[in-house]
Amino acid sequence: MAQEHMPERIVQELVPGKEITIAHLIASPDITLYEKLGLDPRVEYSKSAIGVLTISPAETAIIAADIAIKAAGIELGFVDRFSGTLIVTGTISETEAAIRAVLSYVKEKMGFSVCEITRT
Repeated sequence: MAQEHMPERIVQELVPGKEITIAHLIASPDITLYEKLGLDPRVEYSKSAIGVLTISPAETAIIAADIAIKAAGIELGFVDRFSGTLIVTGTISETEAAIRAVLSYVKEKMGFSVCEITRT
């Protein structure tokens, strides 16, 4: 008797590690991007960069936001303790300094794996 081939079912689940998987700096973003992200372009468009981080476990985004604010003159655009997303705005140098401070702290003090900073 021939066996029927059943389709394979794959289940994916998030197993949070201690890591930053995205650390991206967007230099000189278009005003449309500010609007689509829900950032106030009247306040933040005068700045010249957006920083985006994705952090796991997600609650670490709160700590990262605190580090970023204290490290550089950035504005906090968005922090989500459920998804681990952090968005900051500032000048290119402020935003890069904030991202570097977050990466350094979580790697050295909390034992996180961190990615390199990417830029567009």
